[in-house]
Amino acid sequence: MPLPGDIIEGVYNSESRDNIGDELFVPTKAKAELTSLLAKFSNVDVIWVKVRRGDSTLKLRTGVVAERLSMLHKKYTIKAATDDRHVAVLGDLTSDQFTELQEMSRSLVNVEYRGYNKKGVKYDWKIKVDSHLPDQRCTIVSSILFMPLPGEYCTEATTARCMAWFSAAVASGAPLIFVNIQTEQIVSSDKNNLLGKEMNWNKQQQNHTTTVQIAQGIRLWFMPGVAELLIELIPEPGEARFGLDIKRTEEGLICIHSVAKGSPADRSGLRSLHEEAYASGYQLVISRLEGKSLMPSYVSSAGLIHCCDHTEIKETLLSAIDQMDRVQFHLMAWSNHLLRVAPKSVGVATLRPPSGCCPPRTM
Repeated sequence: MPLPGDIIEGVYNSESRDNIGDELFVPTKAKAELTSLLAKFSNVDVIWVKVRRGDSTLKLRTGVVAERLSMLHKKYTIKAATDDRHVAVLGDLTSDQFTELQEMSRSLVNVEYRGYNKKGVKYDWKIKVDSHLPDQRCTIVSSILFMPLPGEYCTEATTARCMAWFSAAVASGAPLIFVNIQTEQIVSSDKNNLLGKEMNWNKQQQNHTTTVQIAQGIRLWFMPGVAELLIELIPEPGEARFGLDIKRTEEGLICIHSVAKGSPADRSGLRSLHEEAYASGYQLVISRLEGKSLMPSYVSSAGLIHCCDHTEIKETLLSAIDQMDRVQFHLMAWSNHLLRVAPKSVGVATLRPPSGCCPPRTM
């Protein structure tokens, strides 16, 4: 089918569907020459037209149609062989004009593959963040990046260590939910200063050379349980402790080890949650303290897990109790049943994993 911007280079009077050589086409160099040639083929049903479209040369089956300007004068043009409504308008154009027309044709031809036009729309991010997240600093999903160890030249070895960490965390009772795993290209540079001499100027010139190293890390994405439970510890006058002991697991997670009776932690419902977690084979893992994540985020090429210092966390709690400030933190929930029986003082995050996700059990 002829398209706007096609450059007609020749015409061949034949209905043959076989391969037609270029030498059979009668060349045309102007509109007048082409219309005169088409007038000779006006009684023929099908003719072949050779056109240049961009960088390609095409041979199209077309028909000849008359443009009746008056009773005595006719002009001829071509039409699509399969659609009488698709009639070409002939003209002598400059290079810029037919290039513009070809661009228009290309966009029309590709509209089916390109899809509909898109435009930007305003979105109130602040309201959505305030309404649909447990708090503004919550990302819902967490991730940890594993760097390759010296001698690990393929991603399989790093991936194996990554999944070993995840499996060990789940086996220890952490209710982590697998989301995704991906490779991540890490670029590092090492600048070495070399001292050279420019003989013509008899001066020293400092040249900077940079060594760029590229490593393939593995990033593991996971959810901190089926949801996050908000716990608020409110001290009373005369109390010197919140009443909870924390520990750090080998995988770098911060867990609640014990809860004292009659303490602010006990009054918040934390003791009953700790007992239920222990009975279900889970650990009570703290995902965030005062909105800040306590998740390990990085494993270095030396094999060290970069995680929160539990001593600093204890100092944060001691500082709050000294000033009689309340403390908020989030726990990883391990079952939807827990969300229904949670104490009234426990706020429940509104987001859930996709349906079909099952919390991992102790191995």
